[in-house]
Amino acid sequence: MPVHARWVRVSHWILAASVLTLAVSGFVILMAHPRLYWGEAGNDLMPALIELPFGPNSGHVDFIDRASIFQDAAGPISANRTTEIFNENGWGRSLHFLAAWFLVVPGIVYLLAGIVGGHFRSHIWPRSNELPRARRELFDHLRFRIRRATGGPDYGVLQKIAYSFVVFLAAPLIVLTGLTMSPTVSAAFPILLRLFGGFQSARTIHFATFAALVLFVFVHLVMVVASGFKRQLRAMTIGE
Repeated sequence: MPVHARWVRVSHWILAASVLTLAVSGFVILMAHPRLYWGEAGNDLMPALIELPFGPNSGHVDFIDRASIFQDAAGPISANRTTEIFNENGWGRSLHFLAAWFLVVPGIVYLLAGIVGGHFRSHIWPRSNELPRARRELFDHLRFRIRRATGGPDYGVLQKIAYSFVVFLAAPLIVLTGLTMSPTVSAAFPILLRLFGGFQSARTIHFATFAALVLFVFVHLVMVVASGFKRQLRAMTIGE
């Protein structure tokens, strides 16, 4: 019976620790400004695309002494905020950036090893003849008919689709949008801003992708427990 390769197990736990740290630090950052915008700019003086009900800064923010900086009424303005806000995201940003490298570097190693070693072709990427089974597997999962874990990478078609989505779409997207929000990186590679439509668009896409990954992790943990937690844990730690 095939078992998880050692490099898969090691990278799995490094990436898991990184994602957990990124989730906590990202939530702290989001609490400081729980509003999402589209385009280049976004602040409390502008209407938000999405208002998130997270933390003490959600809801209405009051300003006084509004004044246009330029003669153009539609241009930028200055104002004094009278609402006391939560603003302790300095450590969150530093930790978020540090933890991101523990996602990027092992992720690149995992990607290269998976391509060169055939791991993705053999175990992750769904074959065309497996896709017709996806609907039946979906109904089985909704009825909570979960097959017992074997301890190896013999994934079902829904697992393959979900893992392919994370590896080949969600993970690269969240990394690229995160890099786009860095002024240093976007100055060196302005194509990122054009690709995602500006800093605030990149932030909104970054959050949406993060929400999709959180949903994936939640479902993944439920499936691990339902299919045999001890068996799955042994398979992903000591490889048996």
